[in-house]
Amino acid sequence: MTSIEIGRGKRARTAYSFDDIAVAPSRRTRNADEVSTDWRIDAYRFSTPILAAPMDSVVSPASAAELSRLGALAVLNLEGLWTRYADPQPVLERIRQLPTQDVVRGLQEAYATAPVDPELIGQRVQELRESGGTIAVAVSPPHAAELAPHAVAAGIELLVIRGTTVSAEHVSEHGEPLNLKTFIYDLDVPVIVGGCSTYQAALHLMRTGAAGVLVGFGGGAAHTTSDVLGIRVPMATAVAEVAEARRDYLDESQGRYVHVIADGSVGSSGSLVKALACGADAVMIGSVFARATDSPGCGWHWGAEAWHGSLPRGQRKDLGTVGTLEQIMHGPSHTSDGSANLVGALRKAMATTGYSDLKEFQRVEVITSP
Repeated sequence: MTSIEIGRGKRARTAYSFDDIAVAPSRRTRNADEVSTDWRIDAYRFSTPILAAPMDSVVSPASAAELSRLGALAVLNLEGLWTRYADPQPVLERIRQLPTQDVVRGLQEAYATAPVDPELIGQRVQELRESGGTIAVAVSPPHAAELAPHAVAAGIELLVIRGTTVSAEHVSEHGEPLNLKTFIYDLDVPVIVGGCSTYQAALHLMRTGAAGVLVGFGGGAAHTTSDVLGIRVPMATAVAEVAEARRDYLDESQGRYVHVIADGSVGSSGSLVKALACGADAVMIGSVFARATDSPGCGWHWGAEAWHGSLPRGQRKDLGTVGTLEQIMHGPSHTSDGSANLVGALRKAMATTGYSDLKEFQRVEVITSP
């Protein structure tokens, strides 16, 4: 990676977002119905490399069942409304109707009023089990040690530890920090952890024993992390760096493969394609699914950072709707902006460039303009 001088006392590395790159056609093409979009992590196989982000506007037990039927892995937020309220629908409706000037305070009150209930964790996991899909839930790093045991006891199959930035080594003079390596080793389920955005941070997370690493920095449609903290890493470069860490860790560990999952700035089917082209094994999507008529947000979208008690780093957005979850996943699409038929677009891109499966597609040529 090249660097440039931004002033006499500082140099900066050049990095690229998904908007800065494109996938180049090759000498070979094939039929779209002859490519495979199958993805497997640990013992769990999916017909698409797509995860639904653990956001209350995206994943509920009902939408998780539908997304699982459609071939995606839906991740339920264990710190969200479904584990705080027996019936969160009235709260969801209030959030959607909040006046713009009251959004931040209204979100904070909605999540602070009711604490996470361990009994509701068990109930929601049972609902996910009845849907027949893979049971995946998410916790934030500060609450992983407290909530994960309840989830594991209830019978989850995958645990996601997700934060704006997650490190294998958190330095603190106050209390005992979470030791990810010990924590993951003691769990009986595979763990996906992140986000991270650099080679070195990803390598450290891979050494904790994680089955997958999320690449992201709080840079999605519902986040304001860059405005509040000044932290942002363009995703094309971040995914490529972490993919390189995966390759080096594969050699270091003598064959242990850790999945790279792009989590952020995947707001269209084109971005999904570019994330995989940069080396991701799968992508985590939020805003695209929030635009489904059968999503919990019904076109409104917000994340956990938006209701942080002391330093909100997100927003509630009215994205509108484009169709059902099925239309967004598999079409037919009635828009030309990449907001629907994600899998069809991925198949078409793979066929146009001549690749037959996702691992092959990671070798596709990527170009950028100066």
